[in-house]
Amino acid sequence: MKSLQLPVVELSEEIRKVRREIREFIFQELEKGTIQPRCDSWLSGYSAEFSRMLGERGWIGMTWPKRYGGHERSSIERYVVIEELLAAGAPVSAHWIADRQTGPLLLKFGTEHQKEFFLPQIAKGECFFAIGLSEPNAGSDLAAVSSRAVKVEGGWVLNGSKTWTSGAHHAHYMITLCRTSPMNPEKRHEGMSQLLVDLAAPGVTIRPIELMTGEHHFNEVFFDNVFIPDEMVVGQIGNGWKQGMAELAYERSGPERFLSTFPLLEELLRALREKGDKRLIAQVSPMLSRLWTLRQMSIGIANMLEQGVTPDLVAALVKDMGTKFEQQVAEVARLLVACSPSITSSSQFDKFMAESILHSPGFTLRGGTTEILRGIVAKGVIGQ
Repeated sequence: MKSLQLPVVELSEEIRKVRREIREFIFQELEKGTIQPRCDSWLSGYSAEFSRMLGERGWIGMTWPKRYGGHERSSIERYVVIEELLAAGAPVSAHWIADRQTGPLLLKFGTEHQKEFFLPQIAKGECFFAIGLSEPNAGSDLAAVSSRAVKVEGGWVLNGSKTWTSGAHHAHYMITLCRTSPMNPEKRHEGMSQLLVDLAAPGVTIRPIELMTGEHHFNEVFFDNVFIPDEMVVGQIGNGWKQGMAELAYERSGPERFLSTFPLLEELLRALREKGDKRLIAQVSPMLSRLWTLRQMSIGIANMLEQGVTPDLVAALVKDMGTKFEQQVAEVARLLVACSPSITSSSQFDKFMAESILHSPGFTLRGGTTEILRGIVAKGVIGQ
């Protein structure tokens, strides 16, 4: 059995300076009313203007090369920035996917033209992406995707559909995993490719899937003979599965996997401090210990990514543990403080509670279900 080894990261004075800068910016925007804090803001907090403001300050594409519009900062500096934005419940969903995984994917597998065209726009907070993975008949089995692209002169013709696509109605493009060769039942991971799909192209239809709150974040996306030029293929034809798995390491290990309900946790502690009830505060303390552990693991992964390591196994572990923690925050808060959850309430506690309860069923589904993640961990620890 393999042992789990994660680096312990000590934050330097330079990193603390970055934290002070982003905190000051957030404080000023809260004072001006630009930010309306909310739980799960990386999925549901959409503001193209706020993304543009972050881009102007160099807080998108932070680790990317300067020649592609990036800022050549460290992964730990980026981590601190997104940690502060999530903790504040800032509206970051517009650029989230593009910054978190599209940019790194293109840097690793994209052509020079793709890097020069897309990355500067993303870094400015002006170009947004969606993820095209889940399909209606594939469930959690990503290897069962059936969307199919057929080679034609000058490109590919794509047919099929995707579902649970976050933010597709706001995004400009989608990285779409599809089959470019017929499925081989013996080797289901082969024959897949990743295509850059312009969501404004003829043949693309986007339909909303509304949450229980009535909010619109998820979508169904249909492709009806959509032409994809050859220059919009990412990496190698047939290598889509391996590329997609590398992409998911960025998706699963970040602080968004345990900070979705942090605004509620902070309101809970504020309410308990006002009551002065040390017994109730003591009941929250174990959760703070878990939060600190998750953070140390997650920031250790950021350090591994900085070293060029793709930590699939531990990223799956953080996502599994982190999303359970996010759900538990709402449950503990409900038991300790009387409230009337409502997304329209003037009480921050009641509003955050409503958002947390209504969004929490998706925490353990998006980015890989708990069952899928535990399979990855089991294979990684025992199976090799």
